[in-house]
Amino acid sequence: MIPRTLFDADLDGFRDSVRKFLEQEAAPYHEQWEKDGQVSRELWQKAGELGFLCPMLPEEYGGVGADFRYSAVIMEEISRAGLSGIGWGLHSDIVAPYILNYGSEEQKQKYLPKMASGEMITAIAMTEPGAGSDLQGVKTTAIRQGDHYNLNGSKTFITNGQLADLVIVVAKTDPKEGAKGTSLLLVETAWEGFEKGQNLNKVGMKAQDTSELFFQDVKVPADNLLGSMEGQGFFQLMQELPAERLQVALTAVAAAEAAWQWTLDYVKERKAFGKPVIAFQNTRFKLAELKAEITAARVFTDRCLELHLDKKLDIPTAAMLKQHTTDLQCKVMDECVQLHGGYGYMWEYPIARAWADSRVQRIYAGTNEIMKEIVARSF
Repeated sequence: MIPRTLFDADLDGFRDSVRKFLEQEAAPYHEQWEKDGQVSRELWQKAGELGFLCPMLPEEYGGVGADFRYSAVIMEEISRAGLSGIGWGLHSDIVAPYILNYGSEEQKQKYLPKMASGEMITAIAMTEPGAGSDLQGVKTTAIRQGDHYNLNGSKTFITNGQLADLVIVVAKTDPKEGAKGTSLLLVETAWEGFEKGQNLNKVGMKAQDTSELFFQDVKVPADNLLGSMEGQGFFQLMQELPAERLQVALTAVAAAEAAWQWTLDYVKERKAFGKPVIAFQNTRFKLAELKAEITAARVFTDRCLELHLDKKLDIPTAAMLKQHTTDLQCKVMDECVQLHGGYGYMWEYPIARAWADSRVQRIYAGTNEIMKEIVARSF
């Protein structure tokens, strides 16, 4: 209805290639991955070979130097297909930018090419059992002792936590200084004292490995501090969070669009009282209402994507976007389950999985209540 002018023929071709790859290499196996609690490493490696991981990285670090629109295409296609187990977005568009923007040349050369190839899978560890959206409440400590930091603490709800080879850990290098004492450390999971806990059993996103992480006197080389000095972590987090919230919004709108289309197809075929469900005015009006809201959200999201490409997406706008699109995603899923009737509650139907997967979107990357607080503070 409203053309997406940000995407040209090259990006349309790229979208087709991503979609075909996911149809062949991910969709047939996702049900098994849900049982396994994680996707296969082979998928990551195949994606790396085709340039689907970290596409925005410069060629010198293993990427293809693409802009964020290419990442947006990958996120949207994963979300549209309901392949919620694939954690590429966090790896490619959250972890990689931290290293690219704040890492030393040595860190970039050591880690980024392996991330782009799929040889190394990454995660970021912010949330703790007692500190979620309030990053200033982090209790994990990393105390400098000569040429290394002594890392102690724990994290929870960490996406890619089971598969991760490298984790950006949010820790207090000066516990007395609050936010000013926060730093980011690059921690390899094979190091002594690093322990992965259980793969958490979630309501949705069953194929996405989500873990507890524990650090017991992990010796992190001082050179693995992210940034030129201690205490920069909170600033680094605040700078990168708008991009993370844009990513959540892109996936939210793509999932809503997919759910709407599945539901339209279903109500055209399903009959009640001798006629297709689409013939009832309530069905048509519900779908019309959802279509209008999804279209508005798509325009808002694309405008924010445009702002991000121009490096102009600010924190309050990203917060509004994340809150609005994820609230809408949950509304769309709930309405679409209702229009499916009893079948909408059956796990084999994509809408049931999408409904379960959607709920966490209002929680991670900062709860929607925190998003409202951020917006309110900007008045």
